[in-house]
Amino acid sequence: MTEYILPVPPVASVAVAGDGRRFPVRRIFCVGRNYAAHAREMGKDPSREAPFFFLKPADAVVDSGSAVPYPPETKNFHHEIELVIAIGKGGTSIAAADAHNHVLGYAVGIDLTRRDLQIAARDAGKPWDWGKGFDRSAPIGPIHLASKVGHPAKGRIWLSLNGAVKQDQDIADLIWSVSEIIAAASRSMALAPGDLIMTGTPSGVGPMVVGDKVAGGIEGLGEITITIAPATTA
Repeated sequence: MTEYILPVPPVASVAVAGDGRRFPVRRIFCVGRNYAAHAREMGKDPSREAPFFFLKPADAVVDSGSAVPYPPETKNFHHEIELVIAIGKGGTSIAAADAHNHVLGYAVGIDLTRRDLQIAARDAGKPWDWGKGFDRSAPIGPIHLASKVGHPAKGRIWLSLNGAVKQDQDIADLIWSVSEIIAAASRSMALAPGDLIMTGTPSGVGPMVVGDKVAGGIEGLGEITITIAPATTA
């Protein structure tokens, strides 16, 4: 039996709809600028270039219904609603035609972003990690099993802030489809059970402040809610 010099941290996990078991999170891959309108609002060309990825730590996940403290070192804290893929079967160089066989299910997620830090890093040619991979930056709703809901290729994706709709599009507008994203990621890194892939956000991203109530959803995959809480001092 292996002994560790420090207590082993708890396993990061996401709820599974209609199931008491939880999905253990291994890694969180995120696709950048995967809706044309969002690419434009970020000042970028929406042409269909090869998809690019960044990562969030596994323990950035928080459940729907959570209060998320306003993070430190930012004055421009943004919401980004996204379709999330839960990988149930690993592999490398997965063919797009076979990609669905590697999917356990799908969920609604919010890629929380310290936009000012992200933009400063981007413009300086530096990594985005501090703008994207901070504590509690990945609220994710319950995973809906593909065996029950299939593999959604279209359906409304939306987010509201204090009841006002801010993001509203269709997942059919993804530049790179679910299958293509899985294939692209697996050419560079071995995907494994427990990996999550956040597939990109529609246009309409914007700032949040303490006290804001955020809700979002994807047709057929339920909804997610979070509240922006005061910053913590710990």
